[in-house]
Amino acid sequence: MRVAVVGATGMVGTVMLKVLAERNFPVTEIIPVASEKSIGKQLSFKGNSYTVVGLQTAVDMKADVAIFSAGGGTSLDWAPKFAEAGTTVIDNSSAWRMNPANKLVVPEINASILTEKDKVIANPNCSTIQMVMVMNPLHKKYKIKRVVVSTYQSITGTGVKAVKQLENEKNGVSGEMAYPYPIDQNCLPHCDVFEENGYTKEEMKLVNEPKKIMGDVSLNITATAVRVPVVGGHSETLNIEFENDFDLAEVRKVLNETDGITLQDNIDTNTYPMPIYAEGKDDVFVGRIRKDESQPNTLNMWVVTDNLRKGAATNAVQIAEYLTEKGLI
Repeated sequence: MRVAVVGATGMVGTVMLKVLAERNFPVTEIIPVASEKSIGKQLSFKGNSYTVVGLQTAVDMKADVAIFSAGGGTSLDWAPKFAEAGTTVIDNSSAWRMNPANKLVVPEINASILTEKDKVIANPNCSTIQMVMVMNPLHKKYKIKRVVVSTYQSITGTGVKAVKQLENEKNGVSGEMAYPYPIDQNCLPHCDVFEENGYTKEEMKLVNEPKKIMGDVSLNITATAVRVPVVGGHSETLNIEFENDFDLAEVRKVLNETDGITLQDNIDTNTYPMPIYAEGKDDVFVGRIRKDESQPNTLNMWVVTDNLRKGAATNAVQIAEYLTEKGLI
């Protein structure tokens, strides 16, 4: 299988190559694709060296699958060109997520909706993925009425520029700013751009994307997204109100038996999820599970995952694995 990775030299693209190798995806040839300044560079994959090419060259090479992580503008312009050449595109940007014609997929939840006709498939927002991984099994069991989510998001979600800003600030070095304020020893309640309703674009992704992935427009969700000086992964608090009452032991059992979720929930031993332990792993980690004592049928929990892996690269590769397994590419 010929696999193009668009944005191969970027933070997520680098992890995509790593995940493809780790999971032994059936790659016969990697086509690393990047911007003009990177064309001609050499990238290593499984001991072999590959030359970085430009977008048009990659289209002409007619890969079986192209995994995009190069920004919404690039995806809007180029994903259709790859698709027209017969390549199945899995796109990590927000460009196609809410387009009714494109599927938005978390494989553990809704991979079965994919068909051979789906040539541009959307990978959800990183924070959305870890949230719906937890919400979906609980929604099936107790039916969710409302979710209040607050995020504590890693600077890696912004990219290399943000990581460099944090490093510079820690070392007292002046440099380019990814954010409007310092991020070291600070929290910014400002992920992505603000919209007319006062929410950020990131917060509205958390509101809208779960409805599409879980196939239920009745879900009521409100979100606050915060950027924190963390490298290892994204954390979230979820406050979930159900239509039906629940038993905490049963909630833990449901989550523990869900593929892709690891329960870390023992306050007697100070066992709970943290990004420092989630980094480099593919599971969604869940802990601090407790009843909301302020109102009935409501649950609090803490959810952590590596946003570059399950929040981006791993989810995209899992989509490609499903398509291959089902003979859809």
